[in-house]
Amino acid sequence: MAANLPNMRSIRRVMGVDPGLTRCGIGVVDGYPGLARLVGVDVLHTPADAELGDRLAALEDGLVQWLDRAAPDVVAVERVFSQHNVRTVMGTAQAGAVALLVAARRGVPVVWHTPSEVKAAVTGQGRAGKDQVAFMVRRLLRAPGLAAPADATDALALAICQLWRGAAMARLAAGGAR
Repeated sequence: MAANLPNMRSIRRVMGVDPGLTRCGIGVVDGYPGLARLVGVDVLHTPADAELGDRLAALEDGLVQWLDRAAPDVVAVERVFSQHNVRTVMGTAQAGAVALLVAARRGVPVVWHTPSEVKAAVTGQGRAGKDQVAFMVRRLLRAPGLAAPADATDALALAICQLWRGAAMARLAAGGAR
């Protein structure tokens, strides 16, 4: 009977970060490929009219609290792929850099996933819409009543993507390095 239970070492905790300067989604899940369990979810907010340094410091404070509380094995951050609005790209990149810095200071590895990778991992379709992603996140986490904005469900999707694809990606990277 115990053979059907996962090896406890295979259970990982992943913190997903959907970076944004105004809204930064945080999602933490435990699990292994094929199974994910919700640990926590939040959206960090900074006022659009505040100074950039103050906004980045506020994101840092929030991310530090989440990292310290959740103690993830890895942090998955959305990679800025391309956007037409330069201000949005800059804010997203700056918020992602804060997540990288905070994790690095704690010795937590950071991985980056493109939006299409994340969408494909959770919906099976790399061009899925936000509603489809949110629906599948709720379904995969067995949390149909989860009331979370898109930034939060995107962060959870990042965490699920890393749970499910991370081990395979690590094996490929190790094989390619030989």
